[in-house]
Amino acid sequence: MKARRHNEILKIIENYNVDTQETLQKHLEDKGFNVTQATVSRDIKELQLVKRMAEDGIYKYVLPDTNKPKRGILVDMILTIDHAMNIVVVKCHTGMAQAACAKIDSMNFSEIVGTLAGDDTIFILLKNENEAINFVNKLKEIINLNN
Repeated sequence: MKARRHNEILKIIENYNVDTQETLQKHLEDKGFNVTQATVSRDIKELQLVKRMAEDGIYKYVLPDTNKPKRGILVDMILTIDHAMNIVVVKCHTGMAQAACAKIDSMNFSEIVGTLAGDDTIFILLKNENEAINFVNKLKEIINLNN
């Protein structure tokens, strides 16, 4: 059932401008899938969908560009990285923070205690300030923000 739903999601985002989870949920329900918002959210994370600006200026869900290296997803999303005490703050393009946060979570950094994403900002909690400083440098290196 999940594989069928994932295939349907890919068809939907290819054929429609899906800008919210609620819109995707409605399209799935129209196709006969009874899903909750939580299920749609998990599906988006598992499929690694990201929001990109469409020609009309509205953000919509799309598959990440597979021609770029894996770090390319983060390069496209992250604007700045900084820290305050033991919290790292990552600023992203509008609508990109949740996808970027999911990607960071999937990288399984052992020093991360937890993450929280809004629309354009991610808070990453580390155990102490030294770990935060080291993590900022590591993340900047990964996405070549220093270059």
